[in-house]
Amino acid sequence: MPERRVNSRMLLVGSLPADSAEHAFRAGAELFGDMVASLPDGETGPMGGWVSYERERLIRPSADIVVVSETDSPTGLPRHAYETPVFSVKPGVERVRFDSWPRIDVAIESYGLFKELRDAGVIPSHLRFQIGLPFPSSAMNAFKADFAADYPRAEAGYEDLIARELPRLFDAIPPEDLAIQWDCAYETQDIERVLAWTNEGAWERFAGPVTRLTRLIPEETLVGYHLCYGTFPEWPMYEARDYQVLVRMANFAVAESGRTVDWLHMAGPRYLRSEDRSFFRPLIDLEPRTARVFLGIVLPLDGAPGLRRRHQTASRYLKDFGVAMYCGFGRQPGQDGDQTLREHSEVIRSLG
Repeated sequence: MPERRVNSRMLLVGSLPADSAEHAFRAGAELFGDMVASLPDGETGPMGGWVSYERERLIRPSADIVVVSETDSPTGLPRHAYETPVFSVKPGVERVRFDSWPRIDVAIESYGLFKELRDAGVIPSHLRFQIGLPFPSSAMNAFKADFAADYPRAEAGYEDLIARELPRLFDAIPPEDLAIQWDCAYETQDIERVLAWTNEGAWERFAGPVTRLTRLIPEETLVGYHLCYGTFPEWPMYEARDYQVLVRMANFAVAESGRTVDWLHMAGPRYLRSEDRSFFRPLIDLEPRTARVFLGIVLPLDGAPGLRRRHQTASRYLKDFGVAMYCGFGRQPGQDGDQTLREHSEVIRSLG
């Protein structure tokens, strides 16, 4: 069996409470540089809303899209799912056409800054540049008016976009300097059958892209899957009964991606279930092969005491794993983002 390529003790999921990419890189390098294998740009500014970036910068501008209803927020920024705009595909369009992917432009720009800081010794030399790419169901979650008719046409266009834009990414950034994370939050909720607007076929909406998209990434690039239940507007959007669904998804991703999967991030429970063995027990069936497992069991609510409890419970069923925040935490910075980052580092180091 090939050697495992990621052995770090923690993962930064992506979104960080920083006000710029430079802020995220500098704070990330200082506080976590010795504990991670790759460093994200923090998904700051317009990227802070995660897939709202795809909604506003990718989907809305498409000539193949019509807006069914606009956001219903007094500030213009949705505070929850019922305030997000709803889109539909125009009649007669068989596959939505997306010209280019703005997220790739941001990644290329951020990499330039990452490399500059690494060359200057600010970022440790062993770290790769990490980017998160939304999986199709997460990126295309705004087609709620007629999901059965609209989603397949939008999703086909998104997969076509990925196939066209990944080569542009690798032309600008050496594949061996990259770590790409597929972000899956709506996929998990879809499979759990808790999204009111979706229909049958949830597993295929996850499994199909696993088999088609991940193999497009060069083997030199590290690849991971982030499996969680989202944080918009609460932690989590849906609390799973246990790890069973995430274990099934993770095992499929490792077996069917068509290339090496280097890490798996799997969100944990709410804090009051820290010692609930039934939640963690499905981890005994996890088959990660050479993927490094990161359990999302760090919560901003209960710090080191909660993390120790969840770590001890998970260790009954999984002997070797790193830890991470439940999800990205750029939207939950507390009163001071820098202090939030320092506390995150201290909590993880408390495990020893």
